[in-house]
Amino acid sequence: MRLNRIVPKWIKNYQRQWLHADMTAALVSGMLLVPQGLAYALLAGLPPHVGLYASLIPLIAYATFGSSSAMSVGPAAVLSLMTVSALSPLAAVGSPEYITAAIMLTLLSGVFLFAMGLFKLGALSNLLSHPVINGFVSGAAALIIVGQLPAILGVEADGETASVKLFHVIENLPQAHIPTMAFGIATAILLITSRLWLPITLFRLGVPKQIARLSARLMPMLLVLCAIGLVHWFKLEDKLVIVGNIPSGLPKLILPGFDGGLIYQLLLPALIIALLGFVESLSIAQSLAARRGERLNADGELLGLGAANITSAISGGLPVAGSFSRTAVNAEAGAVSPLAGVLAALLMIPILLYLTDLFSKLPLTVLAAIIIVAAAGLFDFRGFIHNWRYDRTDGIAMACTFAGVLLFGVEVGIALGIGLSFATLIWRSSRPHIAVVGRVPGTEHFRNVLRHDVETQSDLLFLRIDESLFFNNISAVEDRLLSELKRHPATRELVLILSSVSRIDGTALERLHQINKDLRSRDIRLHMAEVKGPVLDRLSRSKLLEKLTGRIFLSAYIAELALLHGEDPAAAADTAT
Repeated sequence: MRLNRIVPKWIKNYQRQWLHADMTAALVSGMLLVPQGLAYALLAGLPPHVGLYASLIPLIAYATFGSSSAMSVGPAAVLSLMTVSALSPLAAVGSPEYITAAIMLTLLSGVFLFAMGLFKLGALSNLLSHPVINGFVSGAAALIIVGQLPAILGVEADGETASVKLFHVIENLPQAHIPTMAFGIATAILLITSRLWLPITLFRLGVPKQIARLSARLMPMLLVLCAIGLVHWFKLEDKLVIVGNIPSGLPKLILPGFDGGLIYQLLLPALIIALLGFVESLSIAQSLAARRGERLNADGELLGLGAANITSAISGGLPVAGSFSRTAVNAEAGAVSPLAGVLAALLMIPILLYLTDLFSKLPLTVLAAIIIVAAAGLFDFRGFIHNWRYDRTDGIAMACTFAGVLLFGVEVGIALGIGLSFATLIWRSSRPHIAVVGRVPGTEHFRNVLRHDVETQSDLLFLRIDESLFFNNISAVEDRLLSELKRHPATRELVLILSSVSRIDGTALERLHQINKDLRSRDIRLHMAEVKGPVLDRLSRSKLLEKLTGRIFLSAYIAELALLHGEDPAAAADTAT
């Protein structure tokens, strides 16, 4: 019975007819694991084989715990950038100490994710707003591109910020290494061309649409093989910087040594990497689930990503997350279940055992071109325009996060993004929407007087508050009440419609006491209508209801009847939803 609980649902419900589609998807998506694994390991400042290790066992671990049917997990560009940003102050890039720290960072990220899954904290995906996430990812993409320019052009460029490094690249451009630049730029042009025009061209030639799109997405692997072939045939090892020796064999499963000081230094970066990797992966999985009509379990995704990162660390890999490009390829190739990811991982076994020598002759400039083109796809220009038009606050948050990452680095950019997320939330809740409402003629409905043709009474003022009442917004509510009373000097009955108020905290309760007292001195009675049950329960434990000059009404319509005409006062008073 216990074994039955451990076995994933997709295995118990697996159908034999799915196998061919999953095998095809595994073969196609697996072809992207090699170039991206090599590229993103180098981006993280790690040996290339580390990226291959991260493309083996983590995929199987995710399939065991995750809930998405076709998401492909593995090394990701943004996480690689965050890894090198977190570790470069602690050790020399590429050194044994650096590799040890990278493994510990991966392990801590996995532990954070898995623990959050166990405690059902999937709601943490809402910690960062999507405009802030998009701004961070776009800024990280710019950093990645600038960071790869020296490798693709064959120039030397140093600098702690992207602007300084870009300046050095431009300054040293006359000393660019021509063969390196030719390989890199040609690869980038072919990748961009294939992405923009190859699918359309193949489709016009009669190739099925799905195959045409897959052909363009598999171009990175084709170009990697072509570059390796050119280096081998023309003996270009001495003219180009190549990947170099890649150790053959499967990764050894070893727990990293526990260094208390190192763990303390990596706790915050690991938590940030865990949260951002989860949010990005969940957005990928949710978009895929929406298209397929599937249900997604956020807590299951936490467990899956946590297990993937823990096993990546144990096998000597780097932080992993869901991949936009590989997931799209996996889905387009027809993946039906997580078995496609398991089979793609198994394809890495013969590569690690027998083909590492082949990839050792891959020029680094080709990998740099692959990284640059992939990063360029992370820019979200449409998202910025949409957010700016729809909500300037979101647009400003996205732009500031982008600028923070670009000008001050990943850590500052993330901190700025988190700060902006909370600042935006606080700013919005501190300015609640409050509407003067009146009754729509011939109905029992009350609507905003500025938007609808409604009936109002000179001595009766209805105000609808569309936000819970907290310490940070009660002053704004009080100011609005006073301003509306000035506009309606004949008011003798003030009714607060609280249908959108889900909570009233202690500070707001004290201010309501004061408002009630002030209104009494002005010979104005304070009433409440449409109060939610939980809110009324809390109010009943305070003295506000005893001292309230007015009454509690079931609805605004009943309040109008009772206060204007004295109709059915017993039914109108002391009633709440």
